[in-house]
Amino acid sequence: MCTPSKTLQSCVPFPLDDAVLQEVVEKAKDWAIMHGAAMRSKQDFNPDVLLFAPFILTPSSFPRKEFQKAVELQPLLNELIHAVAHDSQFLLATLSSTEKVDEFTRALIAIYRTVLDEGIAQTITLALLRSDYLPNFSDTIKQVEINTIASSFGGISTIMTPMHSYILSELGHREKLVNLPDNKALSGLCDAMVEAWKLQARPSAAILFVVENVTYNICDQRFHEFYIRETYPHVAVVRRTLTQIGEQGRLGPGKELLVGDVEASVVYFRAGYEPGHYFGAGEWDARLLIERSVAIKCPSIQYHLAGTKKVQQALAKPDVLRRFVGDDAPKIEAIRDIFTGLYSLDREEGGDEAVALALADPERYVLKPQREGGGNNVYGADIPAALQAMSSAERSAWILMERIFPPLSTGYMVRPNGPVPPPLVQLVSELGIFGAIIGSKDKVLYNKQIGHMLRTKLSSSNEGGVAAGSGALDSPYLID
Repeated sequence: MCTPSKTLQSCVPFPLDDAVLQEVVEKAKDWAIMHGAAMRSKQDFNPDVLLFAPFILTPSSFPRKEFQKAVELQPLLNELIHAVAHDSQFLLATLSSTEKVDEFTRALIAIYRTVLDEGIAQTITLALLRSDYLPNFSDTIKQVEINTIASSFGGISTIMTPMHSYILSELGHREKLVNLPDNKALSGLCDAMVEAWKLQARPSAAILFVVENVTYNICDQRFHEFYIRETYPHVAVVRRTLTQIGEQGRLGPGKELLVGDVEASVVYFRAGYEPGHYFGAGEWDARLLIERSVAIKCPSIQYHLAGTKKVQQALAKPDVLRRFVGDDAPKIEAIRDIFTGLYSLDREEGGDEAVALALADPERYVLKPQREGGGNNVYGADIPAALQAMSSAERSAWILMERIFPPLSTGYMVRPNGPVPPPLVQLVSELGIFGAIIGSKDKVLYNKQIGHMLRTKLSSSNEGGVAAGSGALDSPYLID
């Protein structure tokens, strides 16, 4: 990986004294477990056992001006993705080449075409989005991606600010707490779900969480459920897998979504974003059944497709942005400013030229497929072999993105069964900004920026997903 040009100033002087470090790490681990910053182990799964989620001991520095920029931009990005999701002509045209070579995208589009042909039963959609950013070497943020399905860690991330407030206080730095921005991601996400539930005016209906058959990131999911039940005790929440919905689901006379003896008026997907969640026809039938219903989906099938990398790459074109934002020059400029270079690999869209760029200087680029969940990208020196193994048609399932080289920070990464005390390491941080939007094609009813998260990884690591096992939870310490 190319060496970033600078290291951001840490929030406290490092290294910490060994005795102080050992004591505060013990406190931090216990605090994390006791407040639910925890996950089940993938390596040694036991539903009765939790391990604390990997975390950075002290908050990582992030440019204040760029943090505020990302926060202020989110409602505009919400509107942009909402418009994209409701433009079937654009979605189908943009994904037409990918559809031919990517089996998973093809299956999603088949569902979309089916409900388009039948007539969309529920025109109101709920989107809980997360736009992810890295600061580049000049500290200006660049968008990594925007997530439209199962945007995770709103629950646990909300805990990280109070956790870091506690740690900084224990280290004698209470005066620095003013630089930790408040984070209401959990309440923001849940309040939006309940707003959608209210729109349905079906008081006996539940919010349905669609979950994996085995859930490792259980605390993050349950925090949403428990917040809704505590704050809105009249709103029922049920959890079902796609397998269960396939077995027990049906449509009522008015296309109500019925799963067993429960009606679901809002569906919140925490699964269904990767091929491994579909074991066969039953799970795909469940996804289609949900789309055919009058339940408000989070996300609807078109919103899922709007979050694909191919759509992200298409939006980087100035004429495409204008299609969705209009001729509002300041809006277009604000959005374009966060985009890094994104290139199609389709031959008819300059794909051969993009391949030549990547082969000439692979360290400058990342290859991205149409997948969520982490661990899918190809970086640097691995790119030439990956490209050379693809036919020109197979390339259509991928996009090429200019790599962002963020500044470094310094800190201690604390992991279950990790070294004690943890070593001082070089880190890079990725900021996620959460947004919520509810509306139909013609009318937006609700549009908010609702919180943030910070994931931090070793500077030597390419992937940064916490659930995927390579990143750690963090919170931003804002610096000027």
